[in-house]
Amino acid sequence: MIRLSVTARIALLSISLALVSNLALVGFVWKTTSADAIYAIRRETTEQSEALRAVWRNGGLPAVRQAIDSAVVPGDVSLVLAVIDPKGRAVVGISPARLAVPLRVTQFRIARLGSDELWSARETGYALHPLGDYWLLTGRNLDLIAAEERAIERALAVAVFLSLALGVFGGLVLTRYVGRRLDGIAKAIEAAGEGDLSRRVDMVAGGGDAFDRLAARLNVMLGKLEGVMAELRIVTDSLAHDLRSPLARLRTKTEQAVLISDPDAREAALGGLLVETDLVMRMLTMVIEISRSGSVSRDRFIEVSPANLLEEIGELYAPVAEDAGLVFTIAIDDRPPPMKLHRELISQAITNLIDNALRHGAGGGEVTLRIVHRTDGVAIQVEDRGPGIAAADRAQALKRFGRLDSARSTPGAGLGMALIEAVARLHDGHFELADNAPGLVARIVLPA
Repeated sequence: MIRLSVTARIALLSISLALVSNLALVGFVWKTTSADAIYAIRRETTEQSEALRAVWRNGGLPAVRQAIDSAVVPGDVSLVLAVIDPKGRAVVGISPARLAVPLRVTQFRIARLGSDELWSARETGYALHPLGDYWLLTGRNLDLIAAEERAIERALAVAVFLSLALGVFGGLVLTRYVGRRLDGIAKAIEAAGEGDLSRRVDMVAGGGDAFDRLAARLNVMLGKLEGVMAELRIVTDSLAHDLRSPLARLRTKTEQAVLISDPDAREAALGGLLVETDLVMRMLTMVIEISRSGSVSRDRFIEVSPANLLEEIGELYAPVAEDAGLVFTIAIDDRPPPMKLHRELISQAITNLIDNALRHGAGGGEVTLRIVHRTDGVAIQVEDRGPGIAAADRAQALKRFGRLDSARSTPGAGLGMALIEAVARLHDGHFELADNAPGLVARIVLPA
């Protein structure tokens, strides 16, 4: 069985549609022309019958004879007009010598009027009406309609040929266009399969057909995939680099603990191993949470009041801040309406902000948890009075595994800010750092 390509099937479909449409058009013209011609003959026959019957009523048969003689035009071979005697023979006018149809009242009918060689080969639209003992025959031969039908049939043959030619031409043009667009999409997909995610599908300027929509969505998908792969490379490189130091310390301390003979000293060394192990576990756990935050389904979003959520989280952290000697304030500047949020992830992002403020901004003695309704959305922010982050260093602080020099002396993996930014992106928002003069404002902006 021969299997045709998609472009070949499109070409055949184009040819078939052109052929069928032309056949339907010519067939419609043929039928309409024939119907109109027969209707015109019927109307002429009826009017002529009524006129001659009126002449007969006024002047009798001689007047009808005279009217028929004057109605016959030389060269008009299609006219049928005669007076027929009771035996079916023509008395005067143009008709077969003897009628082959029954003598009865006929308003209009199409039939062969005679049996001789001339009249048996042609059809006639005729009417029969009595004139006393005689019959009035009026009508037209359908030779003209037959000629028109033959002309239409010839036109039909020409139309079939033109349909095939135009169909082939249109099919070639269409398949070239479709093939070119599909080739562009296929090449982009092939390049992605080979690892080149930078290639994009070309789009027609100002176009909006299905191929352009497909190309646009494919380009968006390739862009996202390229970003994910770039982030994956950064994560794997950074994870390998940042795990090297704690794993080296873990190995060194393990070797030292094995060599210690004093039980108390060995127990203290093992406690140090736990600290290093917890650091590695936190790094791996945070990487997993960041990855999961980017693949969360929107079905898990629920209606949440941001102000109520902030109050709940603030009540949990207020005792912790007080124990650390800090003034912890919950500032609800506005109460925006409920929003569709992933409650667990947004809560974790806010708690990360508070943890960072308590760890790095405790020297300022004050931490504020605030919600503000802005023109660009709802801002959830944590303000501290600590040393802050210089404007030049804020981009580095937002990177995965990005740690500033001032923070390298404290335990951490440099992933807290990255998780917050991932959660903000998940909600179509963004995460930003600003100056609190003095201190830092860490702000999650969610679109209203």
